[in-house]
Amino acid sequence: MIEYKIEEQIGVIEENGSWRTELNRISWNGKPAKLDLRSWTKDRSRIGKGLTMTDDAAKKLRDLLNTL
Repeated sequence: MIEYKIEEQIGVIEENGSWRTELNRISWNGKPAKLDLRSWTKDRSRIGKGLTMTDDAAKKLRDLLNTL
């Protein structure tokens, strides 16, 4: 079983019915927390697919998005 702990709730990106996409800092299986962009049901009973990245990777993604 996968264990996780949401250490910091950063924000909601979008909502669609009972699901929402959130950016959080999450520790997965006791490892150091990373940025996590993922869909969740509003009551967090189900988890969708997502991306987990280090702060350095997030900065590179930010830089790429800023070029759009």
